[in-house]
Amino acid sequence: MTKGLVNLIPPVTVVAVVCFWAFAPATMLANPWTIVIVSSLITLYIQGLEFVFERHAGWRMNWREFGTDLFYVVLGSTAISWVSRTLADAPLLALKQSLGIATPWLMHWPFLVQVALVIFLIEFGQYWMHRLMHNSAPFWMTHAPHHHITQLNAAKGYVGNPIELFLISLSVVTLFDVQLTAIFCAVTVLGVVSGFAHANVRANPPIWYGFVFTTIRHHSLHHSVPYEDTRCNYANSLILLDRIFGTFKEGEASIVGQDERRRLSIREQWLFPFQPLLARLKQRPAATTDAVAG
Repeated sequence: MTKGLVNLIPPVTVVAVVCFWAFAPATMLANPWTIVIVSSLITLYIQGLEFVFERHAGWRMNWREFGTDLFYVVLGSTAISWVSRTLADAPLLALKQSLGIATPWLMHWPFLVQVALVIFLIEFGQYWMHRLMHNSAPFWMTHAPHHHITQLNAAKGYVGNPIELFLISLSVVTLFDVQLTAIFCAVTVLGVVSGFAHANVRANPPIWYGFVFTTIRHHSLHHSVPYEDTRCNYANSLILLDRIFGTFKEGEASIVGQDERRRLSIREQWLFPFQPLLARLKQRPAATTDAVAG
């Protein structure tokens, strides 16, 4: 009985979030701080569930992991968010206006349909960007730090190299005229699904949920140690895309990480894409010294 109820926690949370954005007072929904507060509470809520319904003892949260995760959560909601709005959303909006692109009829679609559209647009872009990162060496260098994490927790989806975090945040939602509340709802739903997909929570949602949304089983396999085994289940939240495009793989992993499973520091995560360049720079002084000595 208890196990069955635990398995229902992810879908019930998704429903609760949708109901909030659909029925909460308009003044609350219009406040830009609402999505920040709701998103933060969701992460804390899922993190708290890890202490009650732990999935793997090896993924148990400690202060070092908590500090790193908190750093990236703050980074994502401030600097990465600002860079994405400035370098991607604002130019895209300007292009939209200059070309006279408008879809006001979308505003009249049912609220849930608008939410579903935004979820699809965001996830479709993330799926192909994520897949590119696993199949192109330069892009993999930006994404690899995310795979060097050695345990999965509620906020691990925020952890990675800043370049990757920016690239994975890109979307074309700005081109579509939908209700702002629908966008907030979609982003929050994705946060719930992604949070549970990274969380150390002993919940195995119903088959219908796992057919559409990513679960910890699907995503833990994506984080397994052999590199070739990571080239599947690319969808951050909408595993249905992997099923459609033939990259879905069934299974689960309890041991995650890359290479020798050495945990990277924040500094190492940020410098990781530049390792080849840094290695050449280190070799250059040595080559110059040998030439002088010769």
